[in-house]
Amino acid sequence: MASTMGCYTCGRNARFDSLPPRERVAADEHWRAAHAFDTALPGWLVLAPRRHVTTIANLSSGEAAALGGWQVRLSRALREVTGCAKTYVVQFAEQPGYAHVHFHLVPVAAELPPERRGPGIFALLGAAPADRVGEARMDELAISLQDVLR
Repeated sequence: MASTMGCYTCGRNARFDSLPPRERVAADEHWRAAHAFDTALPGWLVLAPRRHVTTIANLSSGEAAALGGWQVRLSRALREVTGCAKTYVVQFAEQPGYAHVHFHLVPVAAELPPERRGPGIFALLGAAPADRVGEARMDELAISLQDVLR
């Protein structure tokens, strides 16, 4: 297994009980969903295993079995809370410090401009601080999503 040193997700998972709502949108023994921290798009979620794993092929049977269920449940909750027409589910895990497997669940509004569809949606990630969804708004969304997921 790869080292967890310098892994952003493992650092967050180690502090699970003290994380704010935006970092604990949903969780079970295998997965934790959080609102993306540097996005301009409200509701952009990240779903990551609770243990360090850097390739989908190394997911445990339990992690693999729960993955699809979480992707569908979170997509349905996003539709109810944000009114999105669909969600994109994307996994790369290539950036330094972010090699931990994680899936982006991105709410896609019906009125999203063509240049932001498909891979263009990633222009809304890595947003300038002034353009990012604020922590209070992320917490509000997280609590709304939690209510739907109950």
